[in-house]
Amino acid sequence: MLETRTHDVTGVSPAAGPADADAALQALVERDLAPLTARIDREGLYPEDFLREAGRLGAFNRHLASQNASGTTDIASAIRATEVISAECMTTGFVAWCQNACAWYVENSASDTLKREALPRLANAEALGATALSNPMKWFANIEDLKLSAERVDGGYVVSGALPWVSNLGEDHYFGAIFRTTGANPRPVMALINCSDPGFSLTPCPEFTALEGSRTFGCHFDRVFVPDEHVLADALPEYIRRIRPGFVLLQMGMGLGLIDGCIQTMREANETLSHVNGYLDDQVGELEEALEDGRAACYALSETPFDESEGFFADVLQMRLTGSELSLRASQSALLHAGARGYLANAAAQRKLRESYFVAIVTPAIKHLRKELARIHAH
Repeated sequence: MLETRTHDVTGVSPAAGPADADAALQALVERDLAPLTARIDREGLYPEDFLREAGRLGAFNRHLASQNASGTTDIASAIRATEVISAECMTTGFVAWCQNACAWYVENSASDTLKREALPRLANAEALGATALSNPMKWFANIEDLKLSAERVDGGYVVSGALPWVSNLGEDHYFGAIFRTTGANPRPVMALINCSDPGFSLTPCPEFTALEGSRTFGCHFDRVFVPDEHVLADALPEYIRRIRPGFVLLQMGMGLGLIDGCIQTMREANETLSHVNGYLDDQVGELEEALEDGRAACYALSETPFDESEGFFADVLQMRLTGSELSLRASQSALLHAGARGYLANAAAQRKLRESYFVAIVTPAIKHLRKELARIHAH
């Protein structure tokens, strides 16, 4: 089962499955996304039309108090929407998380300009966005060096450097990036970048074994000017402490949705193979119980996304770690339940196995999570 340290929380969301709260989104997934899933996986088709329609349905504004009708930061509802998408196609669930994360940065920033000009468009997917925080998160954890640097100029910064891969990008897409300033007062600064900015360019990545439809590119900054109005945070440590629980919690929609999809694959296999699948280690009932426990714990943590304590963040990281481990377990079981039919090129079982490894290696990866948890628990 998924486990997390108990916290005192109020107003805990019910552990209802995501489909209960998202009938319209589920119908959109079945009508518009499901017929494309194999092409997204095998041909690298980018599900842009689906993303924009999901945005019109409100899939990407639930965690943005300034952009939804309830005026609340409903992280749990945002996670549930990503679950619905990821249960069918985790590539699309991943880019949905990218969209959510980009808007999350702007919502919690000090830039009135970005909140006025970019945030409403990101919230309804009129504009599409991404996160380039993989490298900075590893830098914060002393895993690798920061790859972008900037010099201060009149009215802003000039940024240079390169990032190896950032997803959900395209012409006129936004993404959040962190660079280190040079000069007398070197410090990290975070800003919103647009792919159409002069001096910025995208380069194709080598082919991946999964997630090919995620529009992942290398990003090159050749003296890209970033105006002060596009700075998300200059006092970065305080800003990161504010956004990091939500950033990580929103990722849980990928894993929880994937696990849900794996359970469905197992049910389908059991229609003809239950007499022999009963000898496998992980059964549908066991994984269903673990999934519902995980949802309840995840939604409970989501009630207090602005808790900046190290103890709370350790709980979030533990949830994310155990979600990765259960994703691997569920996808392996799904393939074993399906047998040879699950090994076919278009089979859901083998695709979900490959997707589950992405849950385990996307930043923060399992090894990164364990390193951070060891650091926190050592203090």
